Amino acid sequence: MFHDIGKIGIPDSILLKDSKLTDDEYSEIKNHPSIGAHILCNAEVFKDIIPIVKHHHERYDGRGYPGQLKGEDIPYLARIAAVADAFDAMTSKRTYRNSLPIDVVREEIEKNLGTQFDPEIGRLFLDIIDNDYGRIEEIQEKYPA
Repeated sequence: MFHDIGKIGIPDSILLKDSKLTDDEYSEIKNHPSIGAHILCNAEVFKDIIPIVKHHHERYDGRGYPGQLKGEDIPYLARIAAVADAFDAMTSKRTYRNSLPIDVVREEIEKNLGTQFDPEIGRLFLDIIDNDYGRIEEIQEKYPA
């Protein structure tokens, strides 16, 4: 629930933009994990989730942000959050596009195993999609974004 708390430090003009972000706007958005970690850093109760907040946009291939961490240098729970966050982004309606069909989402996750996503975690997530997607839809309907 806290992974994107740093977006509070990003202007609404960027967060709510209904067209493609400029390079400068995208650079500003990329600050939200570090902002979020900073917001939570003085509260002892959040110390265990700060690595998730800070590193949920790292990529398995090292091309993510903010630290360009690679592979197992990325905290384990942040690697899980990366797949879950991407799934949520693709299956949620956005101001600039409708939610994507599950077959497209599944294909995108599979295509990015080992690059964007930890391949082991990604395969486990694909197994959940293949076997439990009906339950996921129920949860999404109960707790809409």
